[in-house]
Amino acid sequence: MNLHEYQGKELLSSFGVRIQRGIVAQNPDEAVAAAKKLTEDTGTGWHVIKAQVHAGGRGKGGGVKLAKNLDEVRSISDQIIGMDLVTPQTSAEGKRVHQVLVAEDVYYPGDSETSEFYMSVLLNRSTGRNMIMYSTEGGMDIETVAEETPHLIFTEEIDPAVGLQGFQARKIAFNLGLSGAAFKDMTKFVAALYRAYVESDSSLFEINPVLKTSDDKIMAVDAKVSLDDNALFRHKDLAEMRDLREERPIEVEAGKLGLNYVDLDGNVGCMVNGAGLAMATMDLIKQAGGDPANFLDVGGTADAARVEAAFEIILRDPNVKAILINIFGGIVRCDRVAQGVIDAYKSIGNIEVPIIVRLQGTNADVAKELIDNSGLDVMSATEFQEAADKVQQVLS
Repeated sequence: MNLHEYQGKELLSSFGVRIQRGIVAQNPDEAVAAAKKLTEDTGTGWHVIKAQVHAGGRGKGGGVKLAKNLDEVRSISDQIIGMDLVTPQTSAEGKRVHQVLVAEDVYYPGDSETSEFYMSVLLNRSTGRNMIMYSTEGGMDIETVAEETPHLIFTEEIDPAVGLQGFQARKIAFNLGLSGAAFKDMTKFVAALYRAYVESDSSLFEINPVLKTSDDKIMAVDAKVSLDDNALFRHKDLAEMRDLREERPIEVEAGKLGLNYVDLDGNVGCMVNGAGLAMATMDLIKQAGGDPANFLDVGGTADAARVEAAFEIILRDPNVKAILINIFGGIVRCDRVAQGVIDAYKSIGNIEVPIIVRLQGTNADVAKELIDNSGLDVMSATEFQEAADKVQQVLS
């Protein structure tokens, strides 16, 4: 589950991470009131207006702007709220902006130059350990940095048995070229950041940039936070931060039905049980010359009602030219799935999209007989390659 920037900063602040302070606003009047409050609390004269959407690259799309007075706070907020923000991480249609974060200006003049760093905390899947990734090149696309100057990206892995050690936090501060008060503050920042990551059961923290201010303070100017959905039962307060407006309605609906569904841009709908088999099925479709229109895992209880619900969701996509059902009968019996397909087909009626059904495992022979004798326009397959050939056939 993704959080908005302002929510991520609230989470970080609760663990002692210094943040760029801000107040969220739903309309220009609230934005002006927020700016006045920030000036009163922080002394800031300028304000940064930031669109709150679940996407990076907001500045490139015009979603982050500096306001030098209250009139500009009002006009900029009015421009951003309600716009369809297009960034490198959104679709061509963009994302509708419902709220902005009015933040303090932290690039004030002082005794030293400001510096921007990149820092993230995530799981290194190859080693099974959390790691902190960081770079002196903050404020830039980390992908560009990795491609053009990989030597400027550092990683620090944490042993889960002992957690983040003091020498590791000091090593990070040293590699970032810090000294004096900024060095000490960075070690505290890293320790608090890692603690927040672990104790909130997050899957990703990305702070870009981490700022060294002109008076040697270290703070998070941005915050991209992704929480582990599987751990949300332990964090009721964080689960309440979910913003359904930022998610695709069809995916939200599928989740309520107990389906693991991700909408894609292809032409072959998938209905599979098990995430691993679903990924393999998507590869199969690509090899057959098609493109997956979705990832859909119906789980281990693929009964008739769930199969029908999955059918209805897949068929809402006008780009779907064929549907491949690929079920391995381990927990679930293949004949029950086959009956579910037949019942769903009759219930929905007038399905013009070709359907290929591959059922393997418990009672697969009974399931194939049910499909073949149903009188419906459904093609059955036994082997993976046979299913791929039939997908290729209906697409050609």
